[in-house]
Amino acid sequence: MSDVGSLLKHWRTARRLSQLALAAEAEVSVRHLCFLETGRAKPSRGMVLRLAEVLDVPLRERNTLLLSAGFSPEYPESELDAPALTAVRDALETILAQQEPFPALVMDRSWDIQHTNTAARRFFALLQDGRRTTAPGPPNVLRRMFHPDGVRRQVTNWPEVAEALVRRARREAIGGVADERAQRILEEVLDYPDVPASLRSIDPATPLLPIVPIQYAHGDRQFDYFSTVTTLGTPQDVTLQELRIECFFPMNDATRSHALQLAGPR
Repeated sequence: MSDVGSLLKHWRTARRLSQLALAAEAEVSVRHLCFLETGRAKPSRGMVLRLAEVLDVPLRERNTLLLSAGFSPEYPESELDAPALTAVRDALETILAQQEPFPALVMDRSWDIQHTNTAARRFFALLQDGRRTTAPGPPNVLRRMFHPDGVRRQVTNWPEVAEALVRRARREAIGGVADERAQRILEEVLDYPDVPASLRSIDPATPLLPIVPIQYAHGDRQFDYFSTVTTLGTPQDVTLQELRIECFFPMNDATRSHALQLAGPR
């Protein structure tokens, strides 16, 4: 079986489509699709892109499919600080600024934090509260939430939040972007002290909640937020498709008041 055939079958299986269903959606014969998956026929560049579109394959993996079929990549992968992405960076900064005085951040496919607004820096500095030790490595959402020196001790509903994060990470790895580094980080954080072993057996097929309530406590103050994660629409760049924007919204007036107090006078 050719490499591209194996990959096509992998994505078809991941999307839970039969050969008949995929052939119908892509407007190709079942026989031809079968030949492609078994390596008896070689797909054209257009066929690879058509099947990848129907299968909703992430852009990075579409490039991999093309390379496996002997073609050059279709989609660029730019550095976030590249001049060509100036307009995107400006848009991200605007989104983050609009979220003030509530936290917001931008993370990549490996859960590394790329940008934060002032409210997020202020809030997480408050939770750190002078402690010298922090979660290891560059700022990362999973490490920050699971490591004993992260914010875990301030999250009063940590079991629920931890389960939601693991479920999301596993689901993304199976049906979306299978990032090896993200998988290594997930395995790392699941080995941290006092992390329940049951989190390793979570079923990624279970539907995800559209929002995640998260409750922080600091001294006599309680911060009750819910978070939402959004992505950039119809990106044609690998880097942009893999960015996610997480915004925190207050669930009650007390949290809104605490956030305004942290922000200070405008």
